[in-house]
Amino acid sequence: MNDATHSATAPPPADDTLRALGALDARLERTNELLRRMLAEVAKTPSTHAIFVDAGYVHASAGLLVAGTEDRRNFDLDAEGLIDALIDTARTIFADSRLLRVYWYDGARRRIHTPEQQTIAELPDVKVRLGNLNANNQQKGVDSLIRSDLESLARHRAISDAALIGGDEDLVSAVEAAQGYGARVHLWGIEAAEGPNQAEALLWEVDSQRTFDLDFCRPYVTRRPVTMYDNESEPPPSRDEVRFVGAQIAATWLGERGRDRLAELLPGDPYLPAAVDQDLLVEAETRLSRSLRGHGALRRALRDGFWQHLRAQY
Repeated sequence: MNDATHSATAPPPADDTLRALGALDARLERTNELLRRMLAEVAKTPSTHAIFVDAGYVHASAGLLVAGTEDRRNFDLDAEGLIDALIDTARTIFADSRLLRVYWYDGARRRIHTPEQQTIAELPDVKVRLGNLNANNQQKGVDSLIRSDLESLARHRAISDAALIGGDEDLVSAVEAAQGYGARVHLWGIEAAEGPNQAEALLWEVDSQRTFDLDFCRPYVTRRPVTMYDNESEPPPSRDEVRFVGAQIAATWLGERGRDRLAELLPGDPYLPAAVDQDLLVEAETRLSRSLRGHGALRRALRDGFWQHLRAQY
């Protein structure tokens, strides 16, 4: 039998085969319709961004750039004004995106909000997250908070873009974690007053970079006036007097903080952490009722007296 004869005499497909093909076509059409709906919803859903601010980095960098000091006690930061400016910047850069919120990371003793941090926490669209402060006023645990939030938001597709304001190399892992879930991370920094203030490894890892200059930062940083004493025209105190005041302050310091804090401080002898050194200077000026700024020899005598007392107690 030739092919033409076979084709002409072949039986038609069975009814159950036709029904199976029809059911398959129907399922495919339903699947395609679901995909079309899903893609339409995705197209209508705006992308979302969040801003992550390392407050320690901002205070140190902006303070040094505008006020010439990293010490928070020597200047005021208009956090509300700065946050508004950051939100406006993000609105311009991520024009088709909505803001989730601003995360403000800072340190506080026993993670108890300071009045300033409470005020920031009350701002709309702002979430304050606190790490600890150690005896030297150094932040602890802030980088891990940033990583946790970045990774969690990226993993749950809550954000498509993250603006990160910081400079610590420890943030590299946070960037990598967020990028691993598809989020883009944009590093924002503050113009460096004295050498780089952002780790190279961090700069290499992010998707884009932006630097805020002096003109941007100046409106939000105000240096506090230096206390002037009535006896500035009189001869300065002797080195022995200042050394004795240093020992008095050390005794008070040790009584308030204890031997555990002393053990943390001693490995740095004869150098003091910047925060402790600033506290020592301010307290000495209060007790002496005069400024020691510009008196390098007297400030060294002050530190000598402070250390002399502490060494004697260990």
